[in-house]
Amino acid sequence: MMWLENIKRIAVATGVLVLLLGFMSPVGAAVRLPAFSLPSVPDGKTVSSEVYKGKALLVTFFATWCPPCRQEIPTLKRLNEEFGPQGFAVVALSVDEGGPKVVAKLMEQEKINYTVLMADRKTADDFGGISGIPTSFLVNKKGQVVKKYPGYVPHALLKRDIEMVLQ
Repeated sequence: MMWLENIKRIAVATGVLVLLLGFMSPVGAAVRLPAFSLPSVPDGKTVSSEVYKGKALLVTFFATWCPPCRQEIPTLKRLNEEFGPQGFAVVALSVDEGGPKVVAKLMEQEKINYTVLMADRKTADDFGGISGIPTSFLVNKKGQVVKKYPGYVPHALLKRDIEMVLQ
C-alpha cells in the first residue's frame, strides 16, 4: 500500500509542523460525516456510522507506529470520558498495515476507552483524503463535519471545540 508509506514519511514532520503552527482548519460549508461500516478492534464486529446518529464525534485517523498519534491517546481517553455522558464519542480509525492484532495490543497497553475501527484507503478518501496522521474531524450532533485538525492537537483546544459543538 503505497499511500500508507507516504503517510509514514510525513507523519512526524506534519505533527511537528502542526504543533508549531497550532493549525486547525474549519471545514467551511457543512460537510456530512461520511457513511462507513468498518470492523472494530479487537472483536472484528462491524460498526456503522449510523450508530453515532445524534452524537457529536471526534473521528481521528491514526497508526500505532505514529508518535504524535500515540501522544494524543491520553487526551482522547479524557475527552471520551468527560464528554461521553453529554452525547459525545471518540472514534479512532486505524490505518495500520499490521492489522487488528497490532492495534489491539496498543489498546490493551494504553487502556483505550473509545471505539477503534480498522479503516482503509476508501474511508480516508471519503473524508476528503488525509495527508498525514493523526488527522481528526470534529462532527456536531447533526452529523456535520465542522473542523479538521491535521496533526496532533492540544487537549485544551479540543476540549474548547467539543464544548462549543455540545452547546
